[in-house]
Amino acid sequence: MSTTSQTGQTPPGGGGEGEAALADLGYKQELRRSLSTTDLLVYGLVFMVPIAPWAIYGGVYNSAAGMVPLVYIIGLVAMIFTALAYAQMSRAFPVAGSVYAYVGRGVHPNLGFLAGWTILLDYLLVPTLLYVIAAVSMKGIVPGVPSWVWIVVFLVVNTTINYVGISFTAVVNRIFLLAELLFIVAFVVIAVLAISSGTGGARFTTTPLFNAAEFSPALLATALSIAVLSFLGFDGIATLSEESRGGRSSAGKAMILGLVVVALLFVTQTWLAGMLVPDTASFPEGDATDNAFFNIVQGAAGRGWQVAFLAMNVLAVGIANAVAAQSATARLLFSMARDRRLPGFLAHVNPRNQVPGRAILLVGGLTLVLGLVFNQLGIVAISSLVNFGALTAFLLLHVSVVSYYAVRRRSSNVLLHVVVPVVGFLVIGFVLVNADSTAQIGGLCWLAVGVVVLLVQRARGRSGIEVAPEHAAR
Repeated sequence: MSTTSQTGQTPPGGGGEGEAALADLGYKQELRRSLSTTDLLVYGLVFMVPIAPWAIYGGVYNSAAGMVPLVYIIGLVAMIFTALAYAQMSRAFPVAGSVYAYVGRGVHPNLGFLAGWTILLDYLLVPTLLYVIAAVSMKGIVPGVPSWVWIVVFLVVNTTINYVGISFTAVVNRIFLLAELLFIVAFVVIAVLAISSGTGGARFTTTPLFNAAEFSPALLATALSIAVLSFLGFDGIATLSEESRGGRSSAGKAMILGLVVVALLFVTQTWLAGMLVPDTASFPEGDATDNAFFNIVQGAAGRGWQVAFLAMNVLAVGIANAVAAQSATARLLFSMARDRRLPGFLAHVNPRNQVPGRAILLVGGLTLVLGLVFNQLGIVAISSLVNFGALTAFLLLHVSVVSYYAVRRRSSNVLLHVVVPVVGFLVIGFVLVNADSTAQIGGLCWLAVGVVVLLVQRARGRSGIEVAPEHAAR
């Protein structure tokens, strides 16, 4: 096991419980420990994007027969078990590796590597997906500029923000979160005025919440596999554990609270949107589906507001959300490299700004290539691949909770350490089984590559992290 990373530098500040926890696990404090619990919450909200339903509203609407709010309610129930599991493991092992470290230390190092490898599929493709979504939105504002130009522009801006330092990233997160919340308030006002006056047939109805005539488990299972994507990001909070100054429980609190808050925002927005088009059975395929939410805004408030919402979506997705995604990916690479599971040069910490600079630059380069290659694949297809990587890692996370707490530590807390992870495992497993078949094949191929990499590492004598010491959890 690697007990230090490449630089051996200790950043200013960030002592106390956080450094002691890292020392218990065999690491030195190298990343700048400057984030409060509020910063973690803001980061998680920005990663999940409070306005995420805007970009996929039409697709989810068609898949769920208009019951988009219900999909997000079920999505919250599905993901809250995983958030609780993350909270338990992040308290035991407050390190940047997230699920990779949790499974590796809670179950077995080799299984931990596979957990890290599968969630890498999520973390590498999320920025790609965000750039594709942003490029699609930009077509509605500046139709003449090719999509690849916007991908390059957003990537350069985001990589620079991440490289400057985590404190600067935190400031950017707060600014963008405030802007998104202001637009949500604007939409609420627009929708309430339109519903009260009956603009375009708008009226109050509870049908978007539940329509007995259209409801079926199979229908929601299909829509849920897409909607769950909007909740992915709360887990990214765990990758900032080594930069938090809020104690062992800080990341867990931020994950659970962030998930609940963003779910309330999703349900509010999509219920109001459904009331603005109460008699619409489905949106036509193509631009009408991709831009359904923005067309709804235009119908209720005019073209000017539609352009403003498109611009906000571009900034939120193309910059704020992508900054958070690249940040999480870089820290996962850093953690795996520190344990010699990935090339050692990725474990380097920039001594000036205390960020994993090489990992950040590599993520930027990979995202550029993937963004240009996958630009033609489509939002739904990329979303399905992202879901597969994340959900597979979540399954292993739930196993790690039972293995570490219930089996190894013989915990008496049956609810948190047995019931919650078992139910979470079953829920995530159901969504994964019902995922798109193409995504399942692509995800299994990615997993197969990971198995080959693992076998090569074993042949070279690289065992990675050790199974968790009993004193790790406090």
